[in-house]
Formats: sequence, structure tokens, C-alpha cells
Amino acid sequence: MSRWRPPAPASTAVITRAGFERLREELNRLWTQQRPEVVKALAAAAAEGDRSENAEYTYRKKQLGEIDRRVRYLSKRLETLKVIDTVPSDRDAVYFGAFVELEESDSGESASYRIVGPDETDARSGCISVDSPLARALLGKRVDAEFEVVLPAATRRYTVVSVRYE
Repeated sequence: MSRWRPPAPASTAVITRAGFERLREELNRLWTQQRPEVVKALAAAAAEGDRSENAEYTYRKKQLGEIDRRVRYLSKRLETLKVIDTVPSDRDAVYFGAFVELEESDSGESASYRIVGPDETDARSGCISVDSPLARALLGKRVDAEFEVVLPAATRRYTVVSVRYE
């Protein structure tokens, strides 16, 4: 069995202003705070002697590699992202950045979501990626619009209860 996997589809390069600032703060924190601490700890572990049996040295080297990998990714990604911080002229329809309240047609359960860029998705806080099936089905819908979306678990029917923007 081969380890080859097809490349993932390219994600949309849009982000909200708050999401962009969070990524920039993460990059700054990694570069100015965490990386120097790990480099100092790595130097201390290297000074202890035999590196082949030094678990602290191995751990710190791996940790430094993970930090450098994330710094490289964030540096490149922040350059390609387009910040969308304007409110659309049609505030009654669902577009990027919208806070949407939905009601499931079968069960009557309601749920609230915000459509954000793929770099700032957070299921716990209700932020869903603009690339997700639900967000794709929502784009352009208005209040009281009913729509059907094919989700990995099942096909669901929803009604748009409200749409708002910050």
C-alpha cells in the first residue's frame, strides 16, 4: 500500500481582520518569545555532553523544528491572505463574515455560525470555513430561505432565521 495522497484542494485565501491579527500575533509570539526560550534550552541541553543519549536535547531540537515550521507557514500564508473587513452592500444575504442563525427543518434545533476563512475556523465557537459544504450552500441565501445541504453524516434541510454583520 502506497503512502501517496492526492494534494488537498487549495483553500480560499480570505480572512477577517480579527483572524488576520490573531495569526500575526501568533507569528510574533513564536518568533520573539517561544523560539528564543527553546534555543536557550537547546543550548543548555547541548552543553550537558553526550547528545546521543540526551533526551532533553532531542526534545528541544524537535520542538525548535516545529516552531520553525509554523513560523515558515505563517510567514508565507500571511503574505497571500486577503483581509475582508467590509460589510456587503446587501446585508440581508449571507456572504463572507456573516453571523447566521439556522433552524433545522426536521428537528427544529437552531444553531448559529459565522462564515470565516479556512485559517480561522473553530467549531466550538461556531466559526465555519467558507470552503465547508454548509457555508457553500449558505452563500447568497436570505432570511426565511430553505435549503438542503449534503453533509458527511447525512443530508439536512435548514431555514435561515437571521443574518447579521458586525
